[in-house]
Amino acid sequence: LRLGDLIGLLGLGSVAIGFAFQDIFKNFLAGVLLLLNEPFQLNDQIIVGDFEGTVEEISIRSTQIRTYQGERVVIPNAIVFTSPITVLTDRPFRRTDLEIGLDYNTPLPKALEVLREAVQGVEGVLAEPPFELDIVGFGDSSINCVVRYWTRPRKAEVRRVRTQVMIALKQACDRAGLVIPYPIRTVYLFDQQDFQDRIPTSRAA
Repeated sequence: LRLGDLIGLLGLGSVAIGFAFQDIFKNFLAGVLLLLNEPFQLNDQIIVGDFEGTVEEISIRSTQIRTYQGERVVIPNAIVFTSPITVLTDRPFRRTDLEIGLDYNTPLPKALEVLREAVQGVEGVLAEPPFELDIVGFGDSSINCVVRYWTRPRKAEVRRVRTQVMIALKQACDRAGLVIPYPIRTVYLFDQQDFQDRIPTSRAA
């Protein structure tokens, strides 16, 4: 080999090595930036792309999360660094919006008072920030309300309190005689002899 051939071979080799290790370098650099910036920490519950779970490990190459179904997901740091991340446990409280529909014959002032008392008595609903109760629209079969309440941020606590709030709202409506309607469809039957769509063929007809 001549000197020029050797230099050219080394140049091609360095390019090939660069392409081969491109993803490794990207993940390494992204891992360093994640460790420096700390957008989330160990034991935080996050959403990255299609994955949601608890952060178990943040290494130089990847971030590992444990899903709520018990599965471990290893995500390359380059994907974590360039993807939108939702940190569910970044604050000490988290809001849940729960809808409930009431019959159109419901006296709304009374209904709001019943729902408000029901939510206040649920263990796990935080006093601060205070919960909100709004009427949001007229549905096909009901007047729709939304209860916006706050709980501790971890997923298990959110699910537990949501179940208790739903039970409390249903029991309060039953005691107060408030109806939570299901979708209703009304069908009208016509006598086709009285409603003819054909075009008359003559003036007499």
